[in-house]
Amino acid sequence: MSGAGRSTTGKALEDLGWYVVDNLPPQMLEPLAELAARAGQAIPRLAVVVDVRGRSFFAELTGALAALDTRHVSPRVLFLDATDEVLVRRFESVRRPHPLQGDDRIVDGIARERALTGELRARADVVVDSSSFNVHQLGALVASLFEADRADDLRVTVMSFGFKYGTPADAEHVADVRFIPNPHWEPELRPLTGQDAPVSRFVLAAEGATPFLDRYESALAPVFDGYRRENKRYATIAIGCTGGKHRSVAMAEELGARLRRDGVPVRVLHRDLGRE
Repeated sequence: MSGAGRSTTGKALEDLGWYVVDNLPPQMLEPLAELAARAGQAIPRLAVVVDVRGRSFFAELTGALAALDTRHVSPRVLFLDATDEVLVRRFESVRRPHPLQGDDRIVDGIARERALTGELRARADVVVDSSSFNVHQLGALVASLFEADRADDLRVTVMSFGFKYGTPADAEHVADVRFIPNPHWEPELRPLTGQDAPVSRFVLAAEGATPFLDRYESALAPVFDGYRRENKRYATIAIGCTGGKHRSVAMAEELGARLRRDGVPVRVLHRDLGRE
């Protein structure tokens, strides 16, 4: 989506050594892939930014990706998204129109873009909702997704969040840990977070917390195996409590640690920590 962080993502990939091409017409994907293949190590990793700035060309993107598949080129598709409210605010802050706005409102341009990109979002390998990220946080997340380790391995993001701020739009799995007593009501724990040892001990010692983690970890194992068989490289597990400060943070940290011990590459992210 326009305004969701294309430039930040491109810069993050360039910093990792990727060759980044911005605003490429989809029809050029196939010849560019051939060029990169002939270049060998001169272009070891190629990233292409394609979006609705290409106007009528953008409609050809699905066909262009299918053409790459026939050549046994398997592109990874990263789709950047954000809420309409955030996108409107970003466009207003830079005083620029949405590329599909025309003589209408920004929200009209956003609606048109969502209609055009719906199919692409559905086939994306990973969807990143940048609504709550600043440019540094988005860059760090992109770097963690595409840094130079095994390109074919499954990468998992375990994200804590607060339900009062909304459910993450980019999560494949959402778990609710509000069944655990809230440390907010313990005066000595209220100012702390789930990353602090006293809160973590309180949360993990609560009735049901450890059995939940045991069963959830076991339930995810066959899911991850299936993702690998289907060549799905990214998954986001969201753990939610009321405000995203205590319970979800502690549980996300513990789940992340368990998955790492299982050999799963994991990044733990706390979406709403610090918002209160």
